[in-house]
Amino acid sequence: MARALTLCAGPASGDVGPARRTAYGRRMTTGPGTAADGPPAVAAADLAAFLDVRPRLFGLAYRMLGSVVEAEDVVQEAWLRWQGTERSGVRNPAAFLTTTTTRLAVNAATSARATRETYVGPWLPEPVDTSADPTLGAERAAALDVAVLLLLERLAPAERAAYVLREAFDYPYREIAEVLGTSEPNARQLASRARRHLAVEGSPPAPPQRRRQLVRAFLGAARDGDLATLERLLTDDVVARADGGGRVHASRRDVCGAARVTNFLDNVRRKYWRGTTIDLVEVNGGPGLLVATDRPITLITLDTTVRGIERLLLVVNPDKLGRLPARR
Repeated sequence: MARALTLCAGPASGDVGPARRTAYGRRMTTGPGTAADGPPAVAAADLAAFLDVRPRLFGLAYRMLGSVVEAEDVVQEAWLRWQGTERSGVRNPAAFLTTTTTRLAVNAATSARATRETYVGPWLPEPVDTSADPTLGAERAAALDVAVLLLLERLAPAERAAYVLREAFDYPYREIAEVLGTSEPNARQLASRARRHLAVEGSPPAPPQRRRQLVRAFLGAARDGDLATLERLLTDDVVARADGGGRVHASRRDVCGAARVTNFLDNVRRKYWRGTTIDLVEVNGGPGLLVATDRPITLITLDTTVRGIERLLLVVNPDKLGRLPARR
């Protein structure tokens, strides 16, 4: 799996509307009926058409943006545009809403690049709980893993959209072309470039069973403070990255190498994980480790390959953890 990490150091001593925090993909500010200054009324059938595809729209927007809040804003804007559309002329509401959401997400991804550049410390995707919906509204759980989302950030938004529509939602290239307003050959090329970019990054991923074995072994060693076992699970060139967003203390540079990463984890465990639980959770279509008290403290995802654990991604920014469960 992908690395895309070049800056390493020893252990350190981190047009979008307003955020409305509700369940994933479940935000609508306007239901059936008409507000005095709002959009026209929505018939029950038109509302049902939107509700039917809303999980899919959220899954699409989230994969494009790596942010729950930004994805919800895109879905909200798609809802408002659906309200303002002459719906009697829309033959396929699902296709209309998917196209609208994709194009909004492409625009949002373009704008987000500037925001990422001013982010304090390393930026990581916001984890999403997928225990109830392992594919997050898609046909497959592709383009959902945190490490893959981090790689998708490096692609042009149109490449990202083509890849997500093809790999996660199984869209034919003809329909991808229609959604993106391009030709079918160009849609194929966009998806192909994205696949090539992801394929050349790092080692082949570990098979699912091996991945879970590595995660469970890491969990046991982390709980016990077994540093020798932790180090054996890591590849020699392992990299740890932490996202504190300037909200909490976190290393602002990547930590590289098995010995240094083990020491880094030991320091974190001693300073910040006292009185916590460490539990296995389902996030982004796979296993993650949640460190929590009465609130989430850290979410760890492991980039596991045929070689072992190649990367540790630690989200400690509380703004990105509020939707995850606390102590179990």
